[in-house]
Amino acid sequence: MAAKSQRKGRRGELELAEVLRAFGYDVRPAEAVNFGTIPDLIGLPGIHIECKRNEHLNLSEAMKQAEKDSQRFQDGCPAVFHRKNRERWLVTMMVSDFMKIYTSSTGGECS
Repeated sequence: MAAKSQRKGRRGELELAEVLRAFGYDVRPAEAVNFGTIPDLIGLPGIHIECKRNEHLNLSEAMKQAEKDSQRFQDGCPAVFHRKNRERWLVTMMVSDFMKIYTSSTGGECS
């Protein structure tokens, strides 16, 4: 991976951590260079966060990476948090995992 891509990815992790902290979660990014030894972000209960910030994301490959890493780290349901430049953060996860989370919560409506 090129240094420019690594820097953009790191900025994405820092940015997403701030977004999730604004929602009240103590989310922290991993060390700057960890070569996959720890998750991208830590602190969102029950969710393994795979953070991607790029213009041409292969979502299927990103999800496979999230699934593999969530099994390795045993830190929750795999989810890919992603965004392009000048766009909002999105979350992609398997429907079965979403339903586990949804049915265990209060089931509030999106506004």
